[in-house]
Amino acid sequence: MAMKMLEAGGIPVLTDGIRTADESNPRGYYEFEPVKELDKSGDLAWLPGARGKAVKIISFLLLYLPDGYEYQVIFMHRDLGEVIASQNKMLVQRGERTDTTGDDRMRELYVAHVKKVERFLSNRRGISCLPVQYRNVVENPQGEARRVSEFLGRRLDLDRMAAVADRGLYRNRGGPPREA
Repeated sequence: MAMKMLEAGGIPVLTDGIRTADESNPRGYYEFEPVKELDKSGDLAWLPGARGKAVKIISFLLLYLPDGYEYQVIFMHRDLGEVIASQNKMLVQRGERTDTTGDDRMRELYVAHVKKVERFLSNRRGISCLPVQYRNVVENPQGEARRVSEFLGRRLDLDRMAAVADRGLYRNRGGPPREA
């Protein structure tokens, strides 16, 4: 949703279109394969061309952003119960998982991971970060679009951004929000 909002607002996105929309993510994935190699000292020749564009990077890979660049990170947070429910649903649809007994341990690991990434982002020179709550985007898309626009220092189309936040896609809710 964040990438689609940025695109709708007028920011070019860096994506390769390899992973297409599916039942788990009907609006698409907005991924760029070379990003997935950040932790493997992969080819970074794409990085200078990403300047001024939105690039989707999962939280784990943020830890491997190379020095020498200025990054504006929009860190999308989502209730961990919702994340786990969403992942489980996707895995079940693929026939890869039916047992959810490890979900509590998964939550513990993810909480520790998010804290590690947040520390990294707050201590690393060259990175500014805007935390955004997924639920807030769904409930107040115009206000969150404005926050993003102000953070990026760019005049974005807030109405088009807000129109992307589709409550119908907010399917895997796990009760009241819990801290990440």
